Amino acid sequence: MNAQTQRPARTLTRVDAWISTLDHSLRTLAGVAGMARPVPSAPAADDPLDEQQRRLSASLMRVNHVGEICAQALYRAQALTTRDDALREHLEHAAQEEIDHLAWTAQRLRELNDRPSLLNPLWYGGAFAIGTVAGLVGDKVSLGFVVETERQVETHLASHLERLPEGDRSSRAIVAQMKEEEARHAEDARSRGAVELPAPVKGLMRLAARVMTRTAHHI
Repeated sequence: MNAQTQRPARTLTRVDAWISTLDHSLRTLAGVAGMARPVPSAPAADDPLDEQQRRLSASLMRVNHVGEICAQALYRAQALTTRDDALREHLEHAAQEEIDHLAWTAQRLRELNDRPSLLNPLWYGGAFAIGTVAGLVGDKVSLGFVVETERQVETHLASHLERLPEGDRSSRAIVAQMKEEEARHAEDARSRGAVELPAPVKGLMRLAARVMTRTAHHI
């Protein structure tokens, strides 16, 4: 047998997928996920923030960080449950962009001398459960959850741009970039055949998001 002959690549099994997802989940919650892209740069240096402004910026960035924790859980659960290889690749690519968002918000929290939410494991677990159920129902419903989630996130980010101190240009640059990319994720999911979710489901999602954001604002 020729020593140069390469062995065929091993086909990944469902167990491999679960192990990979568990590893990614632990890395996400441990805060060790690295960014593939640099933090969006602000057009000018930040103005000095007083304590009230610093706390407001930190609270809003903590909420955004929680949103990215949930995005990782949602996308990874959906990628795990779909049987469509092309859709799985799409979801994993979107999750990779969300990792950058997660790293950007984490870094900004450190710069603001603050911390992520203490309830991140709870937020991750809840979003993973929702993503799993949506994925098991069907790909078009799963994509529908992506559209509605990203639509709500975009609305939250727009409100944060209104509330962030004008002098906190670093946070504003991050939020603006995230908002643009969340809108694109929603449009990509819609173009892949996402179904419109029923009004009661959207209402429940908005209620859950409201509870999460109000809690994460402080804890």
